[in-house]
Amino acid sequence: MSIAENARFSVAPMMDWTDRHCRFFHRLLTRHALLYTEMVTTPAIIYGDKARLLGFSPEEHPVALQLGGSDPAQLDEAVRIACDFGYDEINLNVGCPSDRVQNGAFGACLMREPRLVADCVSAMITASNAVGGPEITVKCRIGVDEQEPSIALRDFLRIVSEEGVSRFAIHARKAWLQGLSPKENRTVPPLDYDLVRAVREENPAMHISLNGGIDTLDVATQHLNEGFAGVMIGRAAYQEPWAMLSDVDERVFGAAPRAMTAREIVEVMAEYAGQVQAPVKCIGRHMLGLFAGQPGAKIWRRYLSEHMYLPDAGPHTLIEAMRAMDRVPVYA
Repeated sequence: MSIAENARFSVAPMMDWTDRHCRFFHRLLTRHALLYTEMVTTPAIIYGDKARLLGFSPEEHPVALQLGGSDPAQLDEAVRIACDFGYDEINLNVGCPSDRVQNGAFGACLMREPRLVADCVSAMITASNAVGGPEITVKCRIGVDEQEPSIALRDFLRIVSEEGVSRFAIHARKAWLQGLSPKENRTVPPLDYDLVRAVREENPAMHISLNGGIDTLDVATQHLNEGFAGVMIGRAAYQEPWAMLSDVDERVFGAAPRAMTAREIVEVMAEYAGQVQAPVKCIGRHMLGLFAGQPGAKIWRRYLSEHMYLPDAGPHTLIEAMRAMDRVPVYA
C-alpha cells in the first residue's frame, strides 16, 4: 500500500498528544491508517536531541513527521536529518494558530505568505530527493483573520502546488490569530466543508484530506464516499480511540478486521511499557479513553488516573486497572 493510500485515513498531529507512545498504541488499533507525529520545530531538530525528538518504533509505520518552520535553509537541513530516521512522509505545518508558533513566524500565519511556503516546500522537496527521502506534504487552514477563504485557499493551493506538492490536509476552518485561543480555534470558527469540497473538485490531481469536526467513523466514511481522497481525524481519535480506530482497517481500507480485543491491547501496552522503561504515566495517559462507551469504562479511567502517577506505578498498573473493571481484587 502506498503512503497516499494510507493517507485515506490519518490521525492528525497533535501537540503534547501524538508522541511515540501514543502512536504505538494507535497502531495496535489500526495497521493501515497514517499516523502523524507532534509538530517538531526545525531549530529543535538542528540543535536539539535528534534521537529523542525524531526516534520512533518500527511498529509505528506508516508514520509521518510534521515540521514547523518558515526558513527554507533550516527546513532543508531538518529534512535531511529526518530522512535518516526513515519517516514515510514529512509534512509542513501551515495550520497551527498558537502564540508560540506565531512568535516563530510559522504555522497558520504562513497562510498569508504562500510564496514563502512555496520556497519552503521547494527546499524540502530538494532535500528529500537528494537523499531518497519521502514525499513532502502540507497541512493548512482555509485562511486566517480577515482573509476571504474562497480566495486565500485557492491562491495558496495553486502557488504551493506549483513547487511539486500534491497532497494537502485542509482544516476546514479559518484561524483567528488574535482574539481566539488555540482551543477556541478548533471549535469557534465555522466549518466550511463546501469550500474544501469545491477546491477538491477544481483540483482533481491533488490528494486532499479533509480535517476538522469529524467525530465519528460514520462521518469519516461519508466524506470519503463523497469523493475526498482522505480524512484526517484529531481529538476524536485520541479521546475515543477504540470507537474511531478499531474498525478503520475493515471499513476504510477493506482489509481484515482488527486482530486484538481492547483487553489484549492493554496487555501488549503493559509489555511495551516494560520494554521502553518509560514512566507508565507517559503511556497510560494516552489510553484513558480506550474503553469509552463500554462497560467499566469509568472504573478503568478512574483507576488509571488515580494510580499511574504514584511512585510505585509501573506496567502492572495497566493490568490492575483492567482487573478493576471486573471488580476483581486488584492484587489477586
